[in-house]
Amino acid sequence: MSLPSSTTTTTNNLAADLKPKGEAAAKAKPCCVCKDEKAARDECMLFSNAADPQADCQNMIQKYKTCMQGYGFSLP
Repeated sequence: MSLPSSTTTTTNNLAADLKPKGEAAAKAKPCCVCKDEKAARDECMLFSNAADPQADCQNMIQKYKTCMQGYGFSLP
């Protein structure tokens, strides 16, 4: 009984051609920056006992927006 011949596989990453090159590759994704600021903002908003959590957490919201602007992201 003979074993089926195995095909040679390459170790190249086939998805590498899909990744952006140059400046686009260096730009950070919004989900990957300002994680601490986002967590603090979310925690404040979720657990605020104030009638208006957005007003109560304005300081945390502003810190998150400032951090995101530092990476080139504009938030409303």
